[in-house]
Parts: sequence; C-alpha cells; structure tokens
Amino acid sequence: MNMAQHIRENQLELVRFVWCDLHGMTRGKTLTASAAIKALDNGVGMVSTAMLKDTSDRTAFKVFEANIATDLPGFEYANTLTLHPIPSTFKILPWADKTGWVQCQPAFPNGEWVPYDTRYQLTHALNKLSQHGLGMVCGLEIEFHIYKLRDPVHGENLDPDMAAWPGPSPCVSLIHPGFSLLSETCVDMAEEPLRIVQHTAQALGLPLLSLEVEFGPSQVEAVFDATDALTAADNMVLFRSAAKQALRRAGYHATFMCRPPFAHIMSSGWHLHQSLVHLSDGSNAMMRDTTASATHTPPSNALHSLSAVGAHYLAGLLAHAPAMTALSTPTVNGYGRFQPNALAPQSAVWGRDNRGAMLRVIGQAGDTATRIENRLGEPAANPYLYMASQIHAGLHGIEQQLTPGPSTDSPYTTHTSNNNEVDDTAALDTTHTLTHHIPSNLQVAIQALQSDTVMCDGFGEAFVHYYARIKASEYQRFEAAQDRDEFQRREYFARI
Repeated sequence: MNMAQHIRENQLELVRFVWCDLHGMTRGKTLTASAAIKALDNGVGMVSTAMLKDTSDRTAFKVFEANIATDLPGFEYANTLTLHPIPSTFKILPWADKTGWVQCQPAFPNGEWVPYDTRYQLTHALNKLSQHGLGMVCGLEIEFHIYKLRDPVHGENLDPDMAAWPGPSPCVSLIHPGFSLLSETCVDMAEEPLRIVQHTAQALGLPLLSLEVEFGPSQVEAVFDATDALTAADNMVLFRSAAKQALRRAGYHATFMCRPPFAHIMSSGWHLHQSLVHLSDGSNAMMRDTTASATHTPPSNALHSLSAVGAHYLAGLLAHAPAMTALSTPTVNGYGRFQPNALAPQSAVWGRDNRGAMLRVIGQAGDTATRIENRLGEPAANPYLYMASQIHAGLHGIEQQLTPGPSTDSPYTTHTSNNNEVDDTAALDTTHTLTHHIPSNLQVAIQALQSDTVMCDGFGEAFVHYYARIKASEYQRFEAAQDRDEFQRREYFARI
C-alpha cells in the first residue's frame, strides 16, 4: 500500500512532513490530507535557514551578505529548499488523532540532494561500505531521563512573560529516586511513563526489547533490537521525537541531554552496537571462523574474538576516535560524562566485554552475534552522523589493514596502541605507540575533526566546514555565557 492509500484508508486528516536537522531534532510542516497527497510528488517547500541553525535556533551563517554564495552555495538569501518524502518512513502517530508522519530529504531547486543533510551523509557512507561487499547492522541502547512536569498546563516555560530565546527550562520532579540500579521498586514507581514509552514505541513498529531503570535519579534506558544501519538511525530519530511528545501530553518531560542540570544526576550515554555483514548472504563479517588458526591467539589479541575484517575495522575506530567524538558527542554538556570509573570512556582503547573501554568487543569464534559496542556517544547525537563516522573510520582501518593492538583490562590508565599492516590470518602485531585521549571539550573535538583527513574526505570538506561553523556558534555562546548552567538548562534540557 502506498502513502496516498494509507492516508485515504485510515481517514487521516493531517500529515507531518518532517526533516531531521543537524542536531537530531525534527522540523517540518503539517499538511492537510489532500495537500499531503499532492506533496507526495512535488514535495514541500522549506526555508533553507532551517538547515543553518545552532542549538538555540540562531542562524550560524550570514545568508543576506554577498559572500554567502561562495561560503555556502545554494543557501543564498534564505531561499527555498524542497522536502521530498521518504515513503519507507511513513507512520501513523498513536498519540495524535488522525495524523500521519513521514521523514523527508531536502533538495535544492535544481533537484540535487542537499549534501549537508545528515541522512544523505549516512546513505553516502553506506554506499562506500557496499563497494566492499559489506553492510552495517546496528542495535540501539539509549539512556535518557524522564521527569514529571510540576505544572504541565501552565508551566513556567509557557508563561508569556518569561518568553526568551531560548526559553526557560520546565519545572520538574523525579519519577524515581535513583541510585538503585535495576530496582524493581523504582520500575514500579515509574510504570506510568514507561508504559507510555512502551506503547508508543510498539505502536510505531519500533523493535523495542526492554525498558530498564538506570542508576541515576529519573534515569531510564531503552534497548532496541538490531536492524540495518539506516533503519536504526531512522528509528532513533522517530523514538526520541515520539517519546518526548507522547510523554509531554501525559504531563512528563523526557530529555536526551547527557547531564541534566541538577546536582545529583548520572550521565546518560548512547551505546552503539555495530557489526558488518556480507551483502552476498547476510552473514556476520566480524565473526571469527571457528576453523581459523588465529582463534588460538591470546584473548588480548583482537583476532581471538574478531575476523581480520573486524579487527581492521576496530583499529580504524580507534585511530579516528578524536574526530569521531565531535559527531558522537556534539554538545558541550556531553563532555562531563568522560570521568574515570564512570562506565564512560576516557581514552581510545578496546576491551573484551569491558564497559570501561571506549570499544567493547562482544562475541567469540563462531558467535553470529559478534559485534563492537562503541560507548563514546551521548543520547543527543545525530544518529546519521554517529553511524556515518563509524563507517568512515572503520573503512580506513579495513582499506589500510590497520591493527588495534592489544586489549585493555584497565581502561582508566594510560594505554598504547598501534596501526600496523597485518596478514588476514596472522596474529596482530602487538607493538604499539601512545593511544589517543578523548577530547576534553567540544571545541577540541571539532578541531580534531577538521584536522582528520580521512574524516574530511569521507564527509566532504564542505560538510565538515558547515558542521564546524554551526557547532562553533554553540560553543562560543557557551563560553560567553555569564551563567553556563542556565545556558545548558535552556539550550539542552528544555529542547533536546
């Protein structure tokens, strides 16, 4: 059944044509049913400055100055882009009456796709991966916070006398007291909002596996089954948007901000489980063959758990970790998470089933679920950029046959690694040099991205310039803020 049939047969009255912006948030227009059917062929116009906003909704480029045509061609004078619907993403929203939802891809007036679109960037990366006969499968493990709105109808962030740019954050209370990991009592206290998340996710067809109480006050976790990478990224965009809207209607506030603005909280991470598959038969390309001689190598060697392709991919992730951080941890708030012994990484190391390492290798020879878990990301990350960064880094490791060096048992001490070429069936060379430390703030991470030639080539110099310009606007305003905590309340807690 096509979209037009869905709209007619379900008697929809409205359809939201949405687009995922640089910051992973959805924007777009709501059309009546008859207009939506027409827009399936022609698309929907959108002002181009929507693609140039920082996290406060300020336009980071000067679109009304003469040099904009050189600095950012195609965006002159706040012109119009066209959002073209992606039929595979169409949903009927369970919380909004007779309302459909479809994600869109922006195009220039001449019909060319806009290369600054983040979904376009992931499809481009997946196309590069496919040239090696490989695809990517991702599982999502997302920590976030749910709070009860103290005054959901007339909350102070809705008071017109307090309107600002951006506005104040909502006044909230906890749904559970925290500091009791996986507590059944806390689950029972939080049952109402968790049920809303469950029913919303399942009604949308999202592959939800579990909802869990995390360690921090009001902190929860959602885990989703693995799908192909593009579907996983689409699911992440939809889940965040849906959870926030459905919970808001019931008097709750969900935030995917890493560190909410309260004294006693725990940071939230987004742990990205990833594996490569052979496009020819769908088999796991990271799985170590049980008959391979290298399975007898010591556990500290990546070939003990991974195929040679998997080991090279792992090495690529390690080699480009600083640049990758700018895309997996894209807010100034997220860098407070990188603390010792906090189940968050501090340096680019890998370990076997080690939750303190940046990269956790899971599986063993013959295990079809063999995968790499990257623990670097925050839940506010744009999923398309997070996943594309893995592909560009990992492909460099495969193409150059980089080695990851030995695993770590102590991820919060200084470690070393190496990037030497290896034979596909040989044990990895364990000589090593000083490893990368994770950038200490967003500015350092952006600089690492700009100086990483592999990542610049993968995303394109123009995209990296665009991304760095918008994130620099955010960082500069944070640095200039008189009250940085209030900056984060308004910029992140109220909006992300």
